Amino acid sequence: MNPAPPLHIGIVACSAEGASLCYRTICAEGARLLGPHGHPEVSMHTPPLSLYMAHIERGDWQGVGDLMLESAAKLAAIGADFLICPDNTIHQAFPHVQPRSPLPWLHIAEVVAAEAARRGFARLGLTGTRWLVESEVYPEKLAARGLAWLRPTSDEREDINRIIMDELVYGVFKPEAVARFQEVIARMAGDGCDAVVLGCTEIPLIINDANSPLPTLDSTRLLARAALRRAVQGAGA
Repeated sequence: MNPAPPLHIGIVACSAEGASLCYRTICAEGARLLGPHGHPEVSMHTPPLSLYMAHIERGDWQGVGDLMLESAAKLAAIGADFLICPDNTIHQAFPHVQPRSPLPWLHIAEVVAAEAARRGFARLGLTGTRWLVESEVYPEKLAARGLAWLRPTSDEREDINRIIMDELVYGVFKPEAVARFQEVIARMAGDGCDAVVLGCTEIPLIINDANSPLPTLDSTRLLARAALRRAVQGAGA
């Protein structure tokens, strides 16, 4: 009897660079579980980022959720079995999305919190867009695991947000951006953090364990790997 094929992963994408990294990770690392050149079936839907930003800048998370649900419906219609969203910021719309979704989701902050707990971290520095770090997306999931966190200062939030929105989402990677992230992470280390959440899916394109003052929790790749496990394990359920 042939084994059941892996589940079909649906990617509800927002910004191109983070979604691309997530997609590439699924495809490249699938071979570890499925053999040479193997990976689950993957489909992705991406509305223009400008549509998301119009809602985000107004604080209209219901509108963000509606966009996510439009993608979810399209992915469900072409056979996806479950969904992931490689964008931390728009997880603020999750309470609007989950009750109306046609398919189950993995939650990026739950995946990161589980990995932090597994690795024995206790106090995490948060990085990401200003909307993300000012939200409860990560604090809620970290607190559920008994983990503490530290948000960036107001100046750090503005600098990080500018780097993400004006540079990283456009595929622009500058040494000055790396240096600013390193400065922020070093400050967090000095304030007692033992790891840092790369809570924007573009941040791992410039920051990693090799150049970070703290161990990193790469939300993009952690979500991709969780999706891979779900696809393979779910096929045998």
